[in-house]
Amino acid sequence: MHVCIIAEAGVNHNGDLNLALDLCKAAKEAGADIVKFQTWKTEKIITENVAQAKYQKENTQEEDSQFEMLKKLELGYDEFKKIKEYCEEIGIQFASTADEEESLEFLIKLGIPFIKIGSGDINNIPYLRYIGSKRMPVILSTGMSTIADVDLSIRALKEGGCNNITLLHCTTSYPCPYENVNLKAMETLDNCFGYPVGYSDHTMGQEVAVAAVARGATVIEKHFTLDRSLPGPDHIASTEPHEFSEMVKAIRNIEMALGNGKKEPTHEEQEISEVVLKRIVASKNISDGETLNINNICVKRNETGISAKYWDMIVGTKAKRAYVKDEAIEL
Repeated sequence: MHVCIIAEAGVNHNGDLNLALDLCKAAKEAGADIVKFQTWKTEKIITENVAQAKYQKENTQEEDSQFEMLKKLELGYDEFKKIKEYCEEIGIQFASTADEEESLEFLIKLGIPFIKIGSGDINNIPYLRYIGSKRMPVILSTGMSTIADVDLSIRALKEGGCNNITLLHCTTSYPCPYENVNLKAMETLDNCFGYPVGYSDHTMGQEVAVAAVARGATVIEKHFTLDRSLPGPDHIASTEPHEFSEMVKAIRNIEMALGNGKKEPTHEEQEISEVVLKRIVASKNISDGETLNINNICVKRNETGISAKYWDMIVGTKAKRAYVKDEAIEL
């Protein structure tokens, strides 16, 4: 299994194309499969007087409305074309979350590999049906939602015509404290809906993302920044390149460690077993024809002889020849 690792650049470009390009390069060097942004027209997604969320105010240290904040962070379609071209040039896949229909149409024409739906559009029934009508693979984040909300959203996608869905467990908190992560909810999503499940990580550090892979996550999405000290709403809860790189290495190690699920000895174990597993040997000298029992045989490490697992088959039989102490009993 190859876990898809998404570097969520989001709005961490601060509305600057050059910073966005630098994020792409850093994501590639850190080992991400995909670098993902967010594409929107501010006037189409929010009214003008909505206040910033608490975490946004704390992180930006500004009293602007959400509209004003998002307008500063908005990149134009021509800039996204340049970002996509640069990603192709350096060899990393480009993706972006569209927050409204016009931007979605633009991104589909640009060539995104899937439609990513942010947690903010859970229960956005008309938009979800519209997305479903595109019949593309969909990744749906499930922050701020209940199982009933997720079910309603999946129904809307399927009503539109989509059935290729991956669900991302997510806790919408920046940063997310460990006690609010609830990784076991991944299993709940899997059991309830049967779709592939991943994890969108907003915690500090890398261990929760790695643990999510160990619990079966097929996708890991993690916010990515060049520098957590940069101004903006998401930098503080994002991962810097060196940390992201370490996370990728750890995830790839866990991928290998998960294996194929079969319980059987490896080649190395088979070699070691020849001198480590216990075998049946004579505990004292044994005469030809003597009955083998707990008084004249025992179990020890030995390179030859019958495995100790056959003990009950050997006890009570007669020796086919004479044995000296510690000699391996043979069939």
